[in-house]
Amino acid sequence: MTRTESFKTMTLFAVPSFWSGFARVLDLGGTFDVYNDNNTEQEADCQALLSDWKQVGEDMSYVMERYRHVQK
Repeated sequence: MTRTESFKTMTLFAVPSFWSGFARVLDLGGTFDVYNDNNTEQEADCQALLSDWKQVGEDMSYVMERYRHVQK
């Protein structure tokens, strides 16, 4: 896994792309403005916190792996 593949913490935000931006120009009713599909604020917070800690774990794994290669 490369460093750029590990960043997947954007669970509460829309990830922009060219086509989604193009579609938003035509979306006069605002139907693309759904960012969070959780039922409650607590559920959203829990999901965001879990995602953050997963990212911390991935970052620590990345650093430890690099440190291991430097020590050889």
